[in-house]
Amino acid sequence: MSLWDFVRDPSSIRLLLDFGEQRGVGAEKLLDKTALTVDLLGNPSTELSAAQELRVIENLLRAMQYRPCLGLELGLTCNFSAFGMWGYGVVSSATLGDAVNLALKFIQLSFAYSIIEQTHEGGQTQLTFSAPDLPTGIRRFVVERDMGAAACLLKEIGGEPFHLNEFCLQAGKGRAYVKHDKVGRVCGVEPCFNADRYQLSFDSKFLGFKLPKANPVTLAMCEQACQQLVLKRQSRMSTRKFVEAYIGGSTVPRLPTLESLAKLTNTSERTLKRRLKKEGTSFRTLVASGRATMASELVDNTSLTLTNVAERLGYADLSTFSQAFKRWFGVSPAEYRRRQG
Repeated sequence: MSLWDFVRDPSSIRLLLDFGEQRGVGAEKLLDKTALTVDLLGNPSTELSAAQELRVIENLLRAMQYRPCLGLELGLTCNFSAFGMWGYGVVSSATLGDAVNLALKFIQLSFAYSIIEQTHEGGQTQLTFSAPDLPTGIRRFVVERDMGAAACLLKEIGGEPFHLNEFCLQAGKGRAYVKHDKVGRVCGVEPCFNADRYQLSFDSKFLGFKLPKANPVTLAMCEQACQQLVLKRQSRMSTRKFVEAYIGGSTVPRLPTLESLAKLTNTSERTLKRRLKKEGTSFRTLVASGRATMASELVDNTSLTLTNVAERLGYADLSTFSQAFKRWFGVSPAEYRRRQG
């Protein structure tokens, strides 16, 4: 079961809005093209798709000019009060080790996109984060956020004695992988930005640390509530709606492939194609529709030349793009831009 198979509550996007507001980015800009409103996010029963959240993240990154380490900055502001029953269950656990196990058991109820694996070796406990298959900037943002939040929450439940021994961020090419001067020590350790994996580690002795708010009755209630929430949040989207939502949240110029979507949904490419066919469509049709929507958005952006737009959408030249655009909208991209202006 993929994390993409679950709807999400509004808490994660509300954190993004607060984070953006503190940096001068308003909610209207962050919620652009999400079909979300501030009032809707104020309702705790609102259910959101992963694609909607990723669009908010992309809007934030664009507004902040893709500044590196934004995900880490956001993750380090997290606390358990933002996570509802999942958070209460974690802090009510008997020991830190029990808390980690519970957190991973119901990880779908957090805002994590990474697959997190716990291992033990040489007196050390490692949490390894496998980044999701997303465009580079968003992928780096969400894995940094997941790791920052994990470090912050471990410190919150572990108290003053707790500290990390390593906080390792995978190296890569491009601005997204650069250390920003706002980033200092994380949970007692200086982050490493040139590792071969995403991983944090700490002494395994901390796993036996007894939590001050441990409460077996509260824990049992929270576990039961978490199990019910997981079942409730399992996405009821049709395959078509899911693919449309993911394409809508994708960042140009990288449109998703059938292979990447099959991986996200934990199915085979053949199964995904069969489900779409049963719903009266195909992956190629949905991608074409998504490309048309992206084309109109990019043509609206007058800071881009039409040649730039064609390149971003993967067309060999402006002429080929113009022909496709005219099929979609009945006019050339130049005429479309004039009318919109």
